Amino acid sequence: MSHLSLLALVAGAAIAIQSSMNAQLGVLLKSSMLSTSVAFLCSGVFTVCAMLLSTKHYPQAAELKSVPWYLWFSGGALSAFGVGMFYYLIPKMGVGSMMSYALSGQMLIAITASHFGWFGLPVTSINTVKAFGAISLIAGVLLLNWEPSDAY
Repeated sequence: MSHLSLLALVAGAAIAIQSSMNAQLGVLLKSSMLSTSVAFLCSGVFTVCAMLLSTKHYPQAAELKSVPWYLWFSGGALSAFGVGMFYYLIPKMGVGSMMSYALSGQMLIAITASHFGWFGLPVTSINTVKAFGAISLIAGVLLLNWEPSDAY
């Protein structure tokens, strides 16, 4: 396992932990929207501090103007929706079920986006092995969430 794979694994674990903690915050506050707002406020503060401490190059005005207008807002809107849904659904579904379905949605969009080169991504075609992996992922999610009937 490469150091990047290990870092991705740790990032995934961090997402599961923070989602669970912020979902609990939403339960205690009786508002998943408020917990989402608190999470984004704290994330913003930590991100700005990290950027100020680590960034050597800041974009010039021409670089800022060259960014399409929708890129300034669409990622944030999708993040707010996705993260807010995590905090709303985890108390209702459980973190394991929510994460398994969310991972499936992320993986299916990721392999499709890579296949077509959406969002300026490098093109990585879907092949038989990747298709089998995606089908296996979906089967795994169904098995993880399967609850046998008491009708036996």
